[in-house]
Amino acid sequence: MQIVTLCLFLLLAVVISGMASRMLPSALPRPLVQIALGALIGMVAHVRVELDPELFFLLLVPPLLFLDGWRIPKDELVRDRGAVLGLALGLVFLTVLGMGVFIHWLIPTMPLGVAFALAAVVSPTDPIAVSAVAQKAPIPKRMMHILEGEALLNDASGLVCVRFAIAAVLTGSFSLGEATLTFAWMALAGVAIGVGVTWAIVASKAAFARRFGDETGSNILVSLLIPFAAYLAAEHVHASGVLAAAAAGIAMTFTGATSGVAAGTRIRRRAVWDMLQFTLNGVIFVLLGEQLPEVFVRARDTVTATGHVSPWWLAIYVFAVVLGLAVLRYGWVWVSMQLTLLRARRHDDAAVSPPRRIIAAMSAAGARGAITLAGALTLPLTLNDGTPFPARDLVIFLASGVILSSLVIAAVALPLLLRGLNLPPDEGIAAARDRARLVSAKAAIAELDRVQHQMAEGRDDPDRFTDIAARLMDQYRERIDSLATLPEDRTGQADAPIERDMRLAAVRAERNAIFDLARRREIGVTLAEQLGRELDLIDARLSRQGLA
Repeated sequence: MQIVTLCLFLLLAVVISGMASRMLPSALPRPLVQIALGALIGMVAHVRVELDPELFFLLLVPPLLFLDGWRIPKDELVRDRGAVLGLALGLVFLTVLGMGVFIHWLIPTMPLGVAFALAAVVSPTDPIAVSAVAQKAPIPKRMMHILEGEALLNDASGLVCVRFAIAAVLTGSFSLGEATLTFAWMALAGVAIGVGVTWAIVASKAAFARRFGDETGSNILVSLLIPFAAYLAAEHVHASGVLAAAAAGIAMTFTGATSGVAAGTRIRRRAVWDMLQFTLNGVIFVLLGEQLPEVFVRARDTVTATGHVSPWWLAIYVFAVVLGLAVLRYGWVWVSMQLTLLRARRHDDAAVSPPRRIIAAMSAAGARGAITLAGALTLPLTLNDGTPFPARDLVIFLASGVILSSLVIAAVALPLLLRGLNLPPDEGIAAARDRARLVSAKAAIAELDRVQHQMAEGRDDPDRFTDIAARLMDQYRERIDSLATLPEDRTGQADAPIERDMRLAAVRAERNAIFDLARRREIGVTLAEQLGRELDLIDARLSRQGLA
């Protein structure tokens, strides 16, 4: 009963934090408000949540990574794959090695393996935290796409490095060759399992629905279970459950487009996942704040045991770690952009160097968040011999300090760096959108021609169906001429059911045509999903009219 009450209390705290973040005149980012509220709960209510690291990781991380993979713009990820992979893999490994050695030098009493674990914990960035702090200074789309892709992949690479560091601490040994083979197995098997589990579940559900019918609640529940199925299946064979969850989300984009799920179900499913994302991230930040007072006390004791007396050494440690992370990130981004510029100038003499503010903004946007805390809390409580895990509370405190500092830095620096900065817009988006609307309108006309003959067959008044179809075709031809949106209904009461059925068939043909273009790589997946959502709303409205 106590755990249920505590969960409800945490959910209430998330709701209150969301309301408070909108009421505050300073427009503080929601994560900072949630952390402050959690700290207040911990100090006033003396609430202490004892978290099982494995359970905490299982419940919170897979759905968040799955959703990141599901919603990240795929075409932008492919277009900027060089920058994304550099940040997500190269920068993570550099951070783990460089910061691990630096932290061990800074805190000699912290074992080297634990220092590497801390470096791995603070290496992943959090796009949700970045978007929260950038509300007053919207991040340019291409820059945000790179940050999202980085966060998706470095979540996986960072947490895999955490696993290796923990294993080294528990066993007392580390082999580079064995680690390389293990990493390859964990990565390849994790991705394969994530894609395979998603495809198998979605295909099985679609086959069952075609034969026996389907319902909205069942489809939504299946989507909620997929990340956990992928994660547990991968962990069972000692692969990366983190990569499996992320790969499952990416695969969901493509399998979901062909699964035959009703438009109303897709709309409700998006709403459920929006709520889940808000809740899980909120709970993590509230838990972070709730644990800060107790973690501070224990970390202070750890610092005292190292020979220092003043608790201000904790602030010095946090400042040094944040500064080290900032220097590494700025240096990596600068070098990456210089190399990119060098390659571009080989093909285009007019290529110009990006403003230094962009480099600084990319560095300041590396805010840490939910995944960093989740990784810190997964450190085991004890070693194999039963002794306490060395410096665990200090690691959690330093990781918490990095989260807070990075959020504050991003909240203050990003609006200043991005103010008045004009970047060239993405080219080709408008043309691709027009092409998609053109192709979908032609598909709708073809479907209307087919449906009118099918509906009029054997009827006494076939001209009635022909007239309705002709009127709808004219509307789509008007769209082709002007690329206008679908006009409002212009039909009599008696013909309304017929026109509704024809419109519904045409809208579904449009959606199929748009996703056919995406599958043939003629338009981007992101654009297809945007247009698909518009058509889903029309589909849902027409379907409700048919049930009324």
